Amino acid sequence: MTEVIVKKNESVDKALRRLKKKMDKEGIMKQIKKHRHYEKPSQIRRRRKENRRSR
Repeated sequence: MTEVIVKKNESVDKALRRLKKKMDKEGIMKQIKKHRHYEKPSQIRRRRKENRRSR
C-alpha cells in the first residue's frame, strides 16, 4: 500500500502531489484504469499488438 507521511509545516496539496507522483511511479493508476471496464478479447489483442509495435 502506498503511503506518504505529511511533513511538519507541509501543505496538504504538496502531500497529495507527492502521493500521486508515487502512485504513478508504482503503476497503480494504470492498473486501476485497466480494471475499471470490461475489455473484450479482441480489444486486448489489438492493444497488445499496438504496444509491441511501439517498442
